[in-house]
Amino acid sequence: MNQTLRRFRRSYFLYSFRRDWVAMTSFTVLLVFLLAGLAAPLIAPYHPWDPDSIDIMNSEIPPRWMEAGESSFLLGTDVQGRDMLSTMLFGLRLSIVIGLGAVLLQGFLGIVVGLVAGYIGGRADSILMRIADIQLSFPYLMVAIFISAIFQVAFGIGRYEELAVPLLVVIIGLAEWPVYARTVRAAVMGEKNKEYVEAARVIGLSRGKIMFRHVLPNTLTSVLVISTIQVANAVMSEAALSFLGLGMPVTKPSLGSLIRSGFEYIFSGSWWITFFPGILLVVFVLVINLLGDWLRDVLNPKLYKG
Repeated sequence: MNQTLRRFRRSYFLYSFRRDWVAMTSFTVLLVFLLAGLAAPLIAPYHPWDPDSIDIMNSEIPPRWMEAGESSFLLGTDVQGRDMLSTMLFGLRLSIVIGLGAVLLQGFLGIVVGLVAGYIGGRADSILMRIADIQLSFPYLMVAIFISAIFQVAFGIGRYEELAVPLLVVIIGLAEWPVYARTVRAAVMGEKNKEYVEAARVIGLSRGKIMFRHVLPNTLTSVLVISTIQVANAVMSEAALSFLGLGMPVTKPSLGSLIRSGFEYIFSGSWWITFFPGILLVVFVLVINLLGDWLRDVLNPKLYKG
C-alpha cells in the first residue's frame, strides 16, 4: 500500500495535475459541486419537495441584495415560492445522479458490444456496428426524445413522473451507448493480435476470459477519458429533455426543469429563476469538460514526457 502511494506521488499523472492550474481549479470546483449536491438534504436551508416548507405568498421574491429581497432567501424564490438556493442544490443532486447513472448504463452496454464486435469480428461485428451506425445517424437528443415519448405513452404521465429518475437514466443510456461501443471496438482491434492475447489463447483460456480479464483492462484508458465527457453530455441531455417537458416533473426539479419553469418569466422581471440554475449548469458542465480534456492529454502516450 505504501509502495503504491509512493509510486503515485512520483507519477507523471500527479506531476501533470499539479502543474496545470486549469485542471486543479476544475477539480476543486467539481468536488465542491459534488459534495454540495450529495449533501443537499443536510445543507439546504429549505426542502423544496416538502409542501409544508413552501408558501405561495413568497413567490418571485428577488435575491437578497436587491431592493425587494429578503434575508431568508439568498438567491430569491421561484414562482411556487421555493427557495432558489435549496431548489438548485436538490436539482444539482438529481442531475448528478442521472448523469452518473446514464454513463454507467451506456458504458456497460457499449463496452460489452464493443468487446464482442472487436474481438469476435466477422458477422457479429458487422451487425452490431451497423446498429450503432444507424443510431448515430440520428441526433442523440432526437433518440432520447423518441424513447422518452414511448415511455410516457407506455407508463402514463402520472406513473412516468414517479419513475422519472430511473427512466431518464435508461433513456439517456440507450441514446448514447454507441459512443462507447465504437471506442472500445477500435481499442480491442488494436489489442487482440498482441502477444499476451496469443499467449492466453495458447494456454487454453476461454474467449470470455480473454476479452474481460486481459483485453478489457488495456482499453480502459480511452473509456475513462470519454466517460468524463459523457457525464457532461448526460447532464446536458437531461437538462434538454426537462426543458422540453420530457424530463423531471415540476414537483422534483432538476437544473433543466428549473430553467424551463422560469423561462416564461425571464422578461417579466423574474430573471433569477432561470439565470442562476443556468449559470450553475454551464459551470458544472464546463469543469467536467475541462477535466476531460486534461485527462485525454495526460493519458495520451504520444504526449508523455517521461
